[in-house]
Amino acid sequence: MAGSHKPTKVLLVWLFHEIALKGNNRRFFLQAAQHNIRTALRGLPAHVTFVPPMSVRIQLPEDAYADARERLQKVFGVEAFGSALWTAASWEALVEATDALLSTLPPFTSFAIRCRRTEKRFPMSSAEIERRLGAYVGERTGARVNLQEPERTFWVRLLPDGFYLSVERIPGLGGLPVGVSGHTLALLSGGIDSPVAAWRMMSRGCRVDFLHFHSFPLVSTRSQEKAQALAEMLTTYEYRSRLFLAPLAEFQQHVVVVAPPASRVVLYRRFMFRLAERLAHRIGAKALITGESLGQVSSQTLDNLATIGAVVRLPILRPLIGMSKQDIIAQARKLGTYEISIQPDEDCCSLFVARHSATRSDPEQIQALEARLPLEMLLQQALEHIKVLHFHFPPIARTSPLPGAPTTAEALSPNDPEPREAAR
Repeated sequence: MAGSHKPTKVLLVWLFHEIALKGNNRRFFLQAAQHNIRTALRGLPAHVTFVPPMSVRIQLPEDAYADARERLQKVFGVEAFGSALWTAASWEALVEATDALLSTLPPFTSFAIRCRRTEKRFPMSSAEIERRLGAYVGERTGARVNLQEPERTFWVRLLPDGFYLSVERIPGLGGLPVGVSGHTLALLSGGIDSPVAAWRMMSRGCRVDFLHFHSFPLVSTRSQEKAQALAEMLTTYEYRSRLFLAPLAEFQQHVVVVAPPASRVVLYRRFMFRLAERLAHRIGAKALITGESLGQVSSQTLDNLATIGAVVRLPILRPLIGMSKQDIIAQARKLGTYEISIQPDEDCCSLFVARHSATRSDPEQIQALEARLPLEMLLQQALEHIKVLHFHFPPIARTSPLPGAPTTAEALSPNDPEPREAAR
């Protein structure tokens, strides 16, 4: 760009301001954000460059812009992005870029100039650039300045490598880059809540693998198919994931013999949590994620949450605990998981249970019922029969051409750790 005034069209990404607050760890967060942007754009002819202090420049052919925009809208850690004209750090170059941009725009009657400088050596202040460029645009177009409700906003950024001029600002997801907060395991049912819970923890930087319990062959494989569809969709936000399919039918058949119907859901959930913790230790996950919302169903009262959660020592992250069902549904619709979740299936937790399960379990009674079960044998048996599906997005060479399609279905190995984080 040095010595040239000819503007170049690029995509400029502004990283979320929360990353700037990370102090000595900022570099780690910035590297993770760049890594995730590059991964999201995999397969596109994109040249990605970090521009200090908090921006990313993406150069790519015109016919790849629509695809790149769609993918960037699913990258956590991005505050906003948009196409921009990149030019040299001089007033003459900025004017030339303005002329080029104006030639592509339909007429407008009002506008505002918003300037931000990180390159403080430039002889004009942000306010002076706004005034001078505003006067120039007004003279060229006949439009008036309106700082409150402009019909058109011009964004000017002066960064160390030059000026960026844009009229496009697409909001990003914000949050933290996936991977910076560590590895977690989400209990993924076929319902509405658990996919939203997993997504919300991705937004806080968690790498999420998924665990789905099924009752096959006592029921159909429909819940497993839904779990795969949900995992595939959620992988578009974190680029790779694993779905673990765990059998519950054998345990349920033992429970029916020893436990009254009203207590069975709590017993099912305690078994699930025990198995989830063992799997989490095996794959290196540091916490469990559930879609529980306080009081939503009988197993999610405070008493039952305490009884169920008491069987594990890993942290249990419940990002939906204070959300209403309406708010959760609205989030699911926005994500695109809702239409999958409402498809009919046979949920494992509804098998062999009472019409109205107990809302206040007695921990001693539950423990007495468990004492009549071969728990250790059943846990080991279920763990040995877990199947694993691997998902990738965007597709990589060895995967199916369908976005996020599973690469393999395999049994869980005795030692199946999380792959090394490239961003770290």
